[in-house]
Amino acid sequence: MGRSDQVLADAEAILRRHSERGTSLSSRARARRNAGMLRKLGRIAAAAFAILVAAVVTGWFLPLGPNGVMIVLGAIIAATLLIAVLPSERTVKAAALAETDLKALPLQTEIWLESQRKALPPPAVKLIDSIGVRLETLAPQLNRLNPQEPAAVEVRKLLSNHLPELVTGYQSIPEPLRREERNGRVPEQQLIDGLSVIDGEIDRMTEQLASGDLDKLATQNRFLELKYQEAKALGEPGR
Repeated sequence: MGRSDQVLADAEAILRRHSERGTSLSSRARARRNAGMLRKLGRIAAAAFAILVAAVVTGWFLPLGPNGVMIVLGAIIAATLLIAVLPSERTVKAAALAETDLKALPLQTEIWLESQRKALPPPAVKLIDSIGVRLETLAPQLNRLNPQEPAAVEVRKLLSNHLPELVTGYQSIPEPLRREERNGRVPEQQLIDGLSVIDGEIDRMTEQLASGDLDKLATQNRFLELKYQEAKALGEPGR
């Protein structure tokens, strides 16, 4: 089995292990697009309703006539087309990740990764999906993390610097050269290896942050046990 085949197999194994903890990157992107379409339909309905209300109110004072009806219909069509052409989801640029709030960084990174799928080889896409699942798991840990802590700085550096630089660096190489060996290295394989390392690093960070919460919970639990066992021994429950 070649190196790329092994990495692909590892990526598929990672996805199977995480299938119960979250959906794939593409599935969540599809869900966001569907939600965006529903918001668009709601805005179109609201705009049409507002135009009709304005037409009715105007008709109380000034008969609309055939020309007025055509103007109202034209306004509804124009509003519909305008809302339809607006993007349903804000795009994320790689450069903007460095300025993103830490709590929003996993989701913004995920949205950016989804937009890169078509420019990546299949083994890399598998790893991108795995990274998306890991980002979903990491996000709640960052909600309680001080952005100035070393762990937060490390997470930000990985997601807003190292990951985008790896992907955009690969994309900057002309397509015919991406699978050609140069100085003992193949760009496509370097991308796959780098994404595999990042995938594992996000998992390590998540486990480290979670272990801190687990240690805190264990300490609190021990404190409660000592407190109430002592109270019970003294015959003073709840003291």
